[in-house]
Amino acid sequence: MESRAVTARTPSRALGESVREIPEATVARLPVYLRALNALGDDGTRTCSSEELALAAGVNSAKLRKDLSYLGSYGTRGVGYDVDYLRYQIAREIGVTQDWPVVIVGIGNLGHALANYSGFRSRGFRVVALLDADRSRHGELVAGVEVRAFDDLEQIVSTHDVAIGVIAAPATSAQDIADRMVASGITSILNFAPSVLAVPEGVDVRKVDLSIELQILAYHEQRKAQLS
Repeated sequence: MESRAVTARTPSRALGESVREIPEATVARLPVYLRALNALGDDGTRTCSSEELALAAGVNSAKLRKDLSYLGSYGTRGVGYDVDYLRYQIAREIGVTQDWPVVIVGIGNLGHALANYSGFRSRGFRVVALLDADRSRHGELVAGVEVRAFDDLEQIVSTHDVAIGVIAAPATSAQDIADRMVASGITSILNFAPSVLAVPEGVDVRKVDLSIELQILAYHEQRKAQLS
């Protein structure tokens, strides 16, 4: 993916306060740091050094310190980072201290699994609607949410002020779904379909291709076999 600077937007930022530009690669690592901090906090750790946090996150400490420098100075020399405070600041920076309504389109096996994923709620995301073109699925309850017709998209986006949509449909319909999402006002799309989406400027797309990830693992396994 092309690396670019992104604007960090936080709902609680004071009027007139400058908006930071954070590199895309750093933004991609912030959720990893947050996950590591959550694990440390759950284990009862109150303070940690940059080396300890880097080890927990699987990065080198110099990279971690540089990434966190974009957020501000939250460490204390000789003491380290306050775990609870730092994880709040990272959560605030990436926007998960608020509740984000999400729509999932395509309730096949993958969509069904995503709807049941408990990590959404704990990380600041709330699935407000499940949509599918298959009429036989309409009215079905998945994780307590009713499956509705795709034609209800615009009304749902408007009612719940949805900005994030998830595509878990086949590749053949992914672009049409994306076009409809964009037209309805959705500005961020998580795409699980094995296809490249064309979207207008101002719409962010993150692509999750499980087959590519498996192929990368296969490459590494092959390399291990060759070196053994």
